[in-house]
Amino acid sequence: MVTQESSNLLDFDNTEIAFRNKSDKDLNRAYWLFKMVASSTLIKIGTPITNFSLTIGLPIQGIIRNTIYKQFCGGETIQGCHKAIADLGKGNVTTILDYSVEGEESEESFDATCNEVLSSVAYARTNKLISFCVFKPTGVGRFDLLAKIDAKEELTAAEKLEYAKLIARCDKICKACYDADVPVLIDAEHSWIQDSIDDIAREMMEKYNKKAPIVYNTYQLYRHDKLASLKADLAYAEVQNFHLGAKIVRGAYMEIERERAAEKGYTSPIQPNKSASDTDYNEAILFCLDHIDRVGLMAGTHNDQSCMTLATEMDKRNIPHNHPNVFFAQLLGMSDNLSFNLGAANYNVAKYMPYGPVKAVMPYLFRRAQENTSAAGQTGRELKLIIKEKERRRNIK
Repeated sequence: MVTQESSNLLDFDNTEIAFRNKSDKDLNRAYWLFKMVASSTLIKIGTPITNFSLTIGLPIQGIIRNTIYKQFCGGETIQGCHKAIADLGKGNVTTILDYSVEGEESEESFDATCNEVLSSVAYARTNKLISFCVFKPTGVGRFDLLAKIDAKEELTAAEKLEYAKLIARCDKICKACYDADVPVLIDAEHSWIQDSIDDIAREMMEKYNKKAPIVYNTYQLYRHDKLASLKADLAYAEVQNFHLGAKIVRGAYMEIERERAAEKGYTSPIQPNKSASDTDYNEAILFCLDHIDRVGLMAGTHNDQSCMTLATEMDKRNIPHNHPNVFFAQLLGMSDNLSFNLGAANYNVAKYMPYGPVKAVMPYLFRRAQENTSAAGQTGRELKLIIKEKERRRNIK
């Protein structure tokens, strides 16, 4: 029985709770996987080799499926994720089903992705362990089209029709979520298409968030302008009388953003340092709590301090741990010490669960491995916690 506990009792170093659903075999697999991810050289060499092997049909999918895929993905289909969803649910952690096929560019593939997201919405109607659905705008429309709109270039007649189809797919997903009463997250992307995505997100929120936050836009606080965007969007929501859905993250494209800014000669949108990003992140979650009756907050973070700040502030303000407008979120396969300890204290917490065919989700998996390599201390923290739990189990045998 999960009970309401003070955030003072939260212990993100409690590995017994963090790895309760992991067998010794699961822990050993995770240990060796993170050891490999810690080697940036291995990731740089392994990524093109794996891509090449998959392209020419070498039989390595089984190896991938039982290692990196098993750690970071739920399954190849929605039904294939059922066990992983149930396992998270045992620890009072819900699931965000994320169809993670990337890099498609045809209208047929955009329709297929839209239909797959709609299938996840239908599944969420029948399984209360699915707390959110999610889609990536470039999964339902062409990246270069969004870039052209962002650059305020005139569209051709064909491009206008193409954009109308993109909007129609977004609207179809958001309406299905509204009808099912299942919130939906619109993922953030690169800065040079983000203004277009923000416009779409505001349009969908204004349409479907009249009574409650159903549609959530994503604010990447490693950008120095996104705290101001969050505040401006809430001011607009108040004037237009709708609820703001805000998924607050630090961000995932820092190196690409800086390289592009340097190459094209414009000011980088990225914060000058990590401290500035952390400051804006924590200010953003406090700002959302200040307006909790109007804002749905999802704090997507692997940062212990940010999780503790949010948990502590909720207690200070007497906001129930399971308040429907506040969620914590982490990625599947990472930061189980945060997710399961928050779940044990009855906070709303969800895991992003990528799924899809092994070959099709490899771009996502490679990016995740590269982010782990470059994220300061992330892999080291994962290894330290796994080692601590392995030692704890040895000592009680």
